[in-house]
Amino acid sequence: QGAIVLLITDGLEREVGDDLAKEMDILHRSCRRLIWLNPLLGFEGFEAKARGIRTMLPHVDEFRPVHSLEAVADLCRALSGDGREATDPRRWLEAA
Repeated sequence: QGAIVLLITDGLEREVGDDLAKEMDILHRSCRRLIWLNPLLGFEGFEAKARGIRTMLPHVDEFRPVHSLEAVADLCRALSGDGREATDPRRWLEAA
């Protein structure tokens, strides 16, 4: 219950069904903080349009890039503090 979970995936699942949302909900409720690390966020113009991405976003606390050493350093800083405003997954759902 007190764990911070790092989920590393691009979210481009081929077959997205109700099970994905259900499993993400279970994972989210079983930890203190669920952080999704997505390498696609490193690309300019990224939009959360894929069904897998849109299915997973409501179940994560943070949505962060993991495409560079700088992104990993930002993650380390975030894990040692707060600073979650810029990584709020809801802003990606609103933008798409």
